[in-house]
Amino acid sequence: MRNKPYPYYDIPEVDTLRGLIRYGEENGGKHTIFYTGRQNDEPVSFIEAGGRIRAIGSFLLERGYTGRSIALLGENSTEWCLAYFGITNSGNVAVPLDKELPQEELAELVRHCDCAAIFYSEKFKKTVDYFDSLGGATAEIAHFPLSALDGYIAEGERLLTQGSTAFDDVCVMLGDMLSHGNLATDVAATCKCVEARNTQIFLPMNHTFSWASAMFAAFLYSVDAHISSNMKRVVKDLNRNRPQNISAVPLMVEMLHKGIWQNARNQGREGDLKRALFLSRALMKLGIDLRKQLFKLVHQSLGGNLEMIICGGAALDEKLQRELFDMGINVINGYGITECSPVVAVNRNHDFRFGSVGKPLPCNRVMIHDPDEKGIGEIYVAGSNVMKGYYKDPEATAEAFDGEWFKTGDYGRMDEEGFLYITGRKKNLIILANGKNVSPEELEQKLGRIEYVKEVAVYEEDKDITAEFYLDEERFPDAKERLDEDVKRFNGKMPASKNIHRVKLRSIPFEKTTTMKIKRYLLSGKTAGSKK
Repeated sequence: MRNKPYPYYDIPEVDTLRGLIRYGEENGGKHTIFYTGRQNDEPVSFIEAGGRIRAIGSFLLERGYTGRSIALLGENSTEWCLAYFGITNSGNVAVPLDKELPQEELAELVRHCDCAAIFYSEKFKKTVDYFDSLGGATAEIAHFPLSALDGYIAEGERLLTQGSTAFDDVCVMLGDMLSHGNLATDVAATCKCVEARNTQIFLPMNHTFSWASAMFAAFLYSVDAHISSNMKRVVKDLNRNRPQNISAVPLMVEMLHKGIWQNARNQGREGDLKRALFLSRALMKLGIDLRKQLFKLVHQSLGGNLEMIICGGAALDEKLQRELFDMGINVINGYGITECSPVVAVNRNHDFRFGSVGKPLPCNRVMIHDPDEKGIGEIYVAGSNVMKGYYKDPEATAEAFDGEWFKTGDYGRMDEEGFLYITGRKKNLIILANGKNVSPEELEQKLGRIEYVKEVAVYEEDKDITAEFYLDEERFPDAKERLDEDVKRFNGKMPASKNIHRVKLRSIPFEKTTTMKIKRYLLSGKTAGSKK
């Protein structure tokens, strides 16, 4: 399998994470799967990973943990991955925590999920000590520092390992409950649709996107997954590990794209880059692909082997996607939601549409509910990847479903070929006095193309459509002076219902989630910047 030519349409039908691990052991063998590149850190092979995962599971079972919720808190690391699989493959439930959340919120999550234990990195010892100080249930949580993982593995290796009987118990809890079947069928379906080789994991591992696109997928592709513990190491890790693909959210792709142009400007090659793009497009129309040669310096700066970026999490600018494709980097855009394990639809390597999030996976069906005259409606999903429900919240679970269909809360449309297009998030919609709905994501995408705009968020405030900007005044000292005219020009090209009525400026970047999404709930109705 490791040397089998593309495409990988013979990916097996796995229905548990145990099956995933077994398949990786059989097909990846002694090849590396997890490696961080940290000092004194050794690569872990597929066989070694499988053995350590079973040992951690045995350790937990011997300690009396079965069917219990066990939290995970820490930065990206091999130890985090092994602990995750050790929890989920021993009949327990993993509760991956967002390390960027305040201690109070983390404590509430641990309490709500009835966590009996927590694996944590040394960096978060004070947080775990804070849990103890609260008393009650949080003070009774057993502590398992990830720095001691080798000891837990040694103890587990001395115990009788558990069998590999398939089951479909809940194995992950993020507020919603995801089973082995949910997660395994989703990643198998994704791998059947996307050709991929070695990857670099940058996104935080507590996020389901990291699982399906890299951490789980590596076992089925039987290729290595390098782990970046810090976003500041991105460029260094790309050049050291030379991955064929990475997973990213749109903001990361935008940063990469802007970085390419900035490097060209700094080196006086901006004109050369523009001419190369023109030539590349012309040659591609003739069926001649010289992108690797034309953009050799771009590819060298990204490790030399980067062919694909698997992107999801928010709207992606179609113009940006096309330009990176012309440079020889295919941005495979997809759509997912945590409740669907998480991937719902994805573009294929050789079957894609710019601006689309691809076709639905074979493990689920997608329906556009109550479409308007443009075919836009709420996206409904049904399939084996849809969650079992929300933990301890039957009312929210009932509200989230319409019969067998899960209501995503996202709006979109499907074309005649089955490609799905996302138009906005239901909860973000700006509803005008005349009843029309405006998607802020559409406006943000267009405004973000202004060369000196680093970040922009659009929302409703006092019945006005407001655009809040963070500008690149270092490279463009006259950015503030230019903004008024550029917004007027933007308004002139848009329908009156989509005009920006109020502009705000801010001196610092927007506060974001760990997956680089702007925290919108901090903006609407707030005064985060100064009015112009």
